[in-house]
Amino acid sequence: MQFNQISLICFTILAMAACGKKNQDPQPTPGGADTDSSATRTEIKEERPSPLKMTTGMIDGVKITINYGSPAVKGRQIWGALVPYNEVWRTGANEATNIEFSKDVLIEGQELKAGKYGLFTIPSESEWTIIFNSVWDQWGAYDYDASKDVLRIKVTPRTHEPLAERLDFVIGNDGISLVWEKLEVPFRVKAK
Repeated sequence: MQFNQISLICFTILAMAACGKKNQDPQPTPGGADTDSSATRTEIKEERPSPLKMTTGMIDGVKITINYGSPAVKGRQIWGALVPYNEVWRTGANEATNIEFSKDVLIEGQELKAGKYGLFTIPSESEWTIIFNSVWDQWGAYDYDASKDVLRIKVTPRTHEPLAERLDFVIGNDGISLVWEKLEVPFRVKAK
């Protein structure tokens, strides 16, 4: 009799766990439009304190996919504190951020071949370095190797209002922007 009761309890727990899982449909980023094939779409792939997100969009006929951990501000000082200036940053949380282009592109006028790259940055108050590294599958920036960099560009950050509580990437008509806290870091992208 006890075995049947234990089996029933286990079955009930498993059934409740299966019913309790949330199915997240991809949602457009604010400002995107579901009917526009070039609209940015962001999908939450996993629930955790800094959820894993995937943003996809099209620029100039090039499909772009960005996978990243999305940390929250939570009242913390971000720039120059949580994210130090003048150091390589994974550009998100947990795993290193990665970006994939379906065709060759020009990033701020410099050529980058189609493929998947680790997306690292070096933030500073007045200028950021955006890094495309050939090693895209790594944890954080702990094993980052500058000799594997494929392209580095310099860009200027700008103020973003209102405050963006979570780090996100927005794929627009002519470029990509990292948006977090009260900062936006844009870089231009077009098909080669």
